[in-house]
Amino acid sequence: MRRALPALAVAAALLSGCGLRPLYAGGANGAVAQSLAGIEVAPIPERAGWLVRNALVDRLAASGSAAPRYRLEVELDDQISGFGIRTDNAVTRERRTLRARYRLRDAGAANTVLLDATAGSDAGIDVVSSEYATIAAEQSALERLSGEIADQIIARIALYAKRTPTP
Repeated sequence: MRRALPALAVAAALLSGCGLRPLYAGGANGAVAQSLAGIEVAPIPERAGWLVRNALVDRLAASGSAAPRYRLEVELDDQISGFGIRTDNAVTRERRTLRARYRLRDAGAANTVLLDATAGSDAGIDVVSSEYATIAAEQSALERLSGEIADQIIARIALYAKRTPTP
């Protein structure tokens, strides 16, 4: 036991110097949380856009302030392609791909683009004999992908907010 204490002290000293800092330090009152709360998400067309926008608004925990500091614009590309093909040319597997190009803009008069990036994810879908089951699987995949895209976007914006001094 006495031999383990010096090793534990050395390990603690090494880990304290690694430079890791919590992204959301300060909780809801921290700089990153305040920056995220000041983002207005622009409407995104179609069902995939509605899902992504709702996921973003949920994750941003927008305070509903009258004058947001930032505006988030998202363009989606949603594709389904078959890639498992039997000898009778029937598709047995599909891949649903959701890609997003997003821009974080200053909501002020300048409307400057602060961040321009992409996010994407895909899901595999088994095509079964029931058309209803296949459509349900496609919709379920879209819901999951929307959440994943929103998580990627929020993580990237949070990093931007952490690294960029607030005025």
